[in-house]
Amino acid sequence: MDRNQSVPPSADELPTPEGNAANAMKFETAVVELEQIVQKMESGQLSLEESIAAYKRGSELLQHCQRQLSDAERQIQILENGTLRDFDTALGDGQ
Repeated sequence: MDRNQSVPPSADELPTPEGNAANAMKFETAVVELEQIVQKMESGQLSLEESIAAYKRGSELLQHCQRQLSDAERQIQILENGTLRDFDTALGDGQ
C-alpha cells in the first residue's frame, strides 16, 4: 500500500464518546469519521465485537450530524424583518 494513502482507523482506534464527544465535533469532522467507519465495516476486516463498537459509534455520529443539520435548517428558517436571528439550541424552537 502507498504510504500516502489514508488508512481508516481500526475499531480499537476509533474515538469513543468519552474520549471525543460527538456533541463537540464539527459537522465535517463527524462526517469524515463516519465515512471511515463505513469503509472499515464494508471491508469485512472487523471482528463481531469491533463491528458492534463501530456501529454504535457510527450511530452516535449520524445522530450528531442530523441534529446539526436540523439546527442549521431551523436557523435558516428563523427570519425576523429580513434579518437572521440566532437560534437557541437549548430551547430547540428558536423562541
